[in-house]
Amino acid sequence: MISIFILVAIFILYNINRLTNALCLQKEIPEEKQPKVFRTINVLITILLISSYVDILF
Repeated sequence: MISIFILVAIFILYNINRLTNALCLQKEIPEEKQPKVFRTINVLITILLISSYVDILF
């Protein structure tokens, strides 16, 4: 079960990063701010994935 969840989590993170890149291009976010946007979104998605995994376990 954990291996399936890890595969799904990697797929979700990859797609979220693709969407974030499209957002940065569409909204013309400066290059200096893009790492902060990616970091923030990745941290929030990781927290969401961890909390959903804990919810599934218990």
